[in-house]
Amino acid sequence: MKINPAETALKMDAAWLPFTPNRHFKTEHPRVIVAAKGLMMTTQEGSEIYDGASGLWCSAAGHGRTEIADAVYKQMSTLDYSPAFQFGNPLQFEAAERIAALAPGNLKKVFFCNSGSEAVDTSMKMALAYHRARGEGHRTVFIGRERAYHGVGFGGISVGGMVANRKVFGAMLPRVDHLAMPFSYEHSAFTNNECPAWGAHFAEELEQRIIPLHDASNIAAVILEPVQGSTGWIVPPVGYLKRIREICDKHGILLIFDEIITGFGRLGSQFAATYFDVTPDMMTFAKIVTNGVLPLGGVIASTPIYEALMQGPGHVPEFMHGYTYSGNPVSCAAAIAMMDLMERDDLVGKAKALGPVIGDKLMALKTLPNVKSIRTLGAAGVVEMEALPGKPGVRGYNAFMHAFDHGLYTRPAGDNLVLAPPFISTAAQVDSMVNLLADAIRANALC
Repeated sequence: MKINPAETALKMDAAWLPFTPNRHFKTEHPRVIVAAKGLMMTTQEGSEIYDGASGLWCSAAGHGRTEIADAVYKQMSTLDYSPAFQFGNPLQFEAAERIAALAPGNLKKVFFCNSGSEAVDTSMKMALAYHRARGEGHRTVFIGRERAYHGVGFGGISVGGMVANRKVFGAMLPRVDHLAMPFSYEHSAFTNNECPAWGAHFAEELEQRIIPLHDASNIAAVILEPVQGSTGWIVPPVGYLKRIREICDKHGILLIFDEIITGFGRLGSQFAATYFDVTPDMMTFAKIVTNGVLPLGGVIASTPIYEALMQGPGHVPEFMHGYTYSGNPVSCAAAIAMMDLMERDDLVGKAKALGPVIGDKLMALKTLPNVKSIRTLGAAGVVEMEALPGKPGVRGYNAFMHAFDHGLYTRPAGDNLVLAPPFISTAAQVDSMVNLLADAIRANALC
């Protein structure tokens, strides 16, 4: 695509970019995307860049899908908005039915919001409301995990365990604890499209330390990413999630899976819950559900949670929570079109087939200098570089910049470089992306 840089000159002073070093971006190296199609993004200078991270884990079907655009336009021309409170719309009901049909077990009730962050906070409020409705309102403790990412709401950063996201904000939810991250460089540094055989014992911390400390009767829920995505694709050990489920069941604690990244196919199954054969009491979702085209997130709750709250006077809302755009008809139209695409083109099957390709190609980088760890599962993987002494994240950031300048967008997470391309990627395209990633690692291995 031909781009005239003079026609795309932008005034950037007013914009405050999220999770971005704004000063460096605006003065040293602005990266402005003006178009995208398929796997490729186009910069304002006209350069073509591989989207090696599916946007932000969301553009699984590739960019510029006319099927979604047409559905969105049609819906906007018919019903662009309807009140979210006390009203519903046909697209909201259809999207909920479609999503519930994909979910495992008795996860059949879908509550819509706008983002993954809102979905996490919604699930936490559902947990509190559920226990209160059952006469156990004293269950208010939440258990997260170290280095977890659960969005940026105060609930999400409280149960989250990424220090940089928490340290400057002070006020957190008061009754929160964290499990250790189930990972060891000694035992699990290099895993190719499989779960580590070592580490299931990390689950025992829940029953041996957390529950004795807080007492099970006070704990509302455990919330986990089945695969820890934003911290660098930390894959759970064999049996770990099943054991967490068993302990939660034993003590009446709800289990929430944060599937914002893993939901809708990333592991080669509809949800990580399906992949690991562990059904939680709630799952959060967002991102891939609309291919990243429009904001939409939500919680899929179990039928018992829903039914426990369906009480009280008939004219009073049973769950005092929601958003102006909950179940927005245009966003739901995008979700329905995306689910149609996923079914028609077997995108989940494509992701499953892509997993070994990504894994094998990334593992070939094991011998590059200062590669500390490589972890892959499903259609995603991470190469972790040794941090520069006293400068964590610098080597990863510099490698990210080098990769972008030479044609690849990889997601930096500290010194981790993420490769999570759209499911439509071919083996040849993955090979090109990995070669560009390898060049970036070599260029920054010794500096």
